[in-house]
Amino acid sequence: MIVKPLDEAYLRSHPLPKHSGGDKHSRGRVLVIAGNIELPGAAILAGLGALRAGAGVLRIAACQTNAPHIGAAMPEAMVIRCSEDGREIGIGNGPRLVELAKGSDSVLIGPGMVDEGSVGRLCALLLNEAIGPIFVVDASAFTSLRHFDIRQEQRGRLVCTPHFGEMAKFLGREREEIESRALRSATEAARSVHAVVALKGASTHVVGLSDEALLNEQGTVGLATSGSGDTLAGIVAGLAARGTSPLLAAAWGVYLHAVAGRLVADRLGAIGLLARELPEEIPPIMRDLESRT
Repeated sequence: MIVKPLDEAYLRSHPLPKHSGGDKHSRGRVLVIAGNIELPGAAILAGLGALRAGAGVLRIAACQTNAPHIGAAMPEAMVIRCSEDGREIGIGNGPRLVELAKGSDSVLIGPGMVDEGSVGRLCALLLNEAIGPIFVVDASAFTSLRHFDIRQEQRGRLVCTPHFGEMAKFLGREREEIESRALRSATEAARSVHAVVALKGASTHVVGLSDEALLNEQGTVGLATSGSGDTLAGIVAGLAARGTSPLLAAAWGVYLHAVAGRLVADRLGAIGLLARELPEEIPPIMRDLESRT
C-alpha cells in the first residue's frame, strides 16, 4: 500500500468541481438521515457541514419529536418528520426515505443514531433500493454494514467515516489493536464493504479500493469533541453532492475539517472548541485552496 500525504499539494492537484450559473439543484441535493430523540443536534451539525461545503439543497429526515425544533434551528433545510421506533427513526419510514434518496445526489445516514439494529434495517433497505446517490455512512449505520452484503451497484459508491471505537466494533477487535494498525484496519474495512473509508483519529487515514491511501496529519486535539464527527460526515456528503468522487469527497472533507479545527483553535484555543464553530470556516478554506489551484 502506497501512502501519500493528504495535504494542500494533493488537493491542488485534485480540485473540486466548478460551479457557474445554474440553480441550487445544480450544486447538489443532500439528504441527511440523522439523530435519535436524544441527539437532535447531530442532524443540525451534519446539515451545516453539508451546506458550508457547497451543497445547494438540504433535506433532513429526523424523528417527529425533534423535527419542529430542527426546522426552527435550521431554516435552510426541508425537514421530514419521521415516525419513531423507540428512540430512533422507524423502519416504517423506509419507503418514503427511499424515494427521497433516489431524488438526492448524496445521502448521509447515521449521525446521532445509536441503535444498531434499528439503524441497520433502515440502512440495508436504502442501500438495497436507492441506487444512484453517493452514500456517506456514519456511526451505527457503519457498524451495521457487517451484517449484510453491499449489492454490486453500490460498490465503490459509499464513504464510511468511523472512529476507532466503531472500527473496533465493525472488525470485532480491541480498540488498541485498531489504533496500532490503523492503516491495515481501514484497508480491511474498505475491501470488506467495497467503500472509501476515512478512519478518524489524531491522524486520519483515507483508503479507497486502489493500492493508494492518504494520510492527513493536520488535525488538532480540539476536534476530539462532541459533534465533530457529525460535522465531518456532513462536509463529505456536501462535497459528494456537488459531483466530487467518493475518494476525493472524503479526502477534501477530512482536510477541510482538520484545517477548520486548527483555525478555530488558533483563535479560541484548542480545549473548548465547539463542533458548531467548524462549518463557517469551510467556505474560506475552499476559496483559498481553489484560488491557488
